[in-house]
Amino acid sequence: MNHPTPAIVAQSAVRRLPRLALLLLCAAYVLPGFWGREPWKSQDLEALGYMLQLAQPNLGEVANWFRPSLLGQHDPQLALLPYWLGAAFLSVAPNGWEDTFARLPFVAMLASTLAATWYAVYALARHPAAQPVAFAFGGEAKPVDYARALADGGLLALLACLGLARLAHEATPALSQLCFSSLIFASLSTLPRWRLFSGVTVGLGMVGLTLSGAPSIALWLGVGGSLLKTLGQTDPAQSRLRMLDLGLLALLCLLCMTTSGYLDLWRWRVQTHTLLDLGALGKLILWFTWPAWPLAGWSLWRWRSQLSRGWRFPHLALPLWFIVVPLVATWLTGLSDSALLLALPGIAALAAFALPTLRRSLGAWIDWFTLLFFSFCALSIWVIWVAMQTGFPAKPAANVAKLAPGFLPEFSAVAFTLALVATLAWAWLVKWRIGRHRAAIWKSMVLPAAGAVLCWLLLMTLWLPLLNHARSLGPMVQKVQLVTGPASCLQYAGITQAQGAALLFHAQVRLQAAQSPSQDCPWLVMDERNLPLLSDKLQTWGWAQTGKAQRLGDRSESLLIFRPTPDACPNCAP
Repeated sequence: MNHPTPAIVAQSAVRRLPRLALLLLCAAYVLPGFWGREPWKSQDLEALGYMLQLAQPNLGEVANWFRPSLLGQHDPQLALLPYWLGAAFLSVAPNGWEDTFARLPFVAMLASTLAATWYAVYALARHPAAQPVAFAFGGEAKPVDYARALADGGLLALLACLGLARLAHEATPALSQLCFSSLIFASLSTLPRWRLFSGVTVGLGMVGLTLSGAPSIALWLGVGGSLLKTLGQTDPAQSRLRMLDLGLLALLCLLCMTTSGYLDLWRWRVQTHTLLDLGALGKLILWFTWPAWPLAGWSLWRWRSQLSRGWRFPHLALPLWFIVVPLVATWLTGLSDSALLLALPGIAALAAFALPTLRRSLGAWIDWFTLLFFSFCALSIWVIWVAMQTGFPAKPAANVAKLAPGFLPEFSAVAFTLALVATLAWAWLVKWRIGRHRAAIWKSMVLPAAGAVLCWLLLMTLWLPLLNHARSLGPMVQKVQLVTGPASCLQYAGITQAQGAALLFHAQVRLQAAQSPSQDCPWLVMDERNLPLLSDKLQTWGWAQTGKAQRLGDRSESLLIFRPTPDACPNCAP
């Protein structure tokens, strides 16, 4: 039976996007943010603290690889695998390169996410129901070329999503969850074409997602996606393998459940909401998934004739399932953007299937809006950078001085060169896009993806010193060291995990829970917000405040520094 399809695509519209250009675009997006950036507050910094405690247990705590802890507290996300990988690379890192080496497995995770999304869209577009209309006299797009063009468009749509930039460049469990969920997505999409390989990778993705702190999502994605693929199987020759697939799925689910139970990874994380939170969820979805969500909505509208029996069409059912599950998880876990991050590959896949149905006027509107938006953003980044370097224009320079007190701008020839090359490439791309050239169905996503990559690269080159100054706790730790000197041990009381991780990383000290002063650990730090609760106990132990380290630009966060009174520790150095 022939099912109606809204895709009318000629062979001339599925020409190949140059591989070198696509690879360079992905590299320009993946590498900036992992290289040369200090750990930012707070999830990025906390994750590094867990890795440090595993890789260097002599810093204050005995390493327990099945219960990562920081400041005596276990990880609330119950993630194991991302901390294991980061700690393994930390253990072989040269001195001064700890944070860079800890991020290496996460660089591979982001690259794997992009590759998995491409292969998922490619496999889904090969389904007969997703193919374009056959022309009466031939000339329609060939299946392989059509699938490759849609896969290029899906990858570009994922790169263009605004919510991907920051979370995908932090060494946190959120990126690990994104990687393994996209791996499940790609593996289910390639079934039954690559049965053995897809089955193995589905198991790898489910176990990896379970060990990344999301066992429930792993089961929902794996079970639901596999059932959709089974229901959508229309080839009679493959029917005899359905029971084998379901048996393998049952074994994978049992493995995930057993692993989660043995490692005590199950937790009740549901939070209550009010109807007013629907507005907050809507706003989060609107900006986080922009500009892919309008295309995904358009795709559902144009392919609506197949939605009534959507389970029969995996090119619609699978992306929708991989969108619905993260959306429900986002709602149930307190509108967490890290949970919504898992929906981006599915949204990008749906956006790809909108490309062969776009009208010329809508494609032109996307191009012009994207051109104006990202050009304005790039120009603003350059103007503020020039103001930081030269003091002109005066108003942006004054705003930077007000928002980031104490910041001293620095010039980097390497960063300037990269930013200049990226800007010139954007100008060439705009010239190419508005020129006369043969049509390609992926062309409407070129400017959104390139614009998002350009702005992210400019931020991670021109603005990186400013962002490190504003979002890092390094300057506050330096103030602590000015008071304590080259101390090898600090006692702590009432500090956050991010503050503890900053002391471990920047000061390279051993942390010890607060107690009576000792000659081996004669200094104590405490978050000023907890002083009313702990002041009496500290006085009883014999601690006296001698300094204060305030975070620049944030008066609400300060570390108080204490040293022993002469009576409490006579042998402590003055």
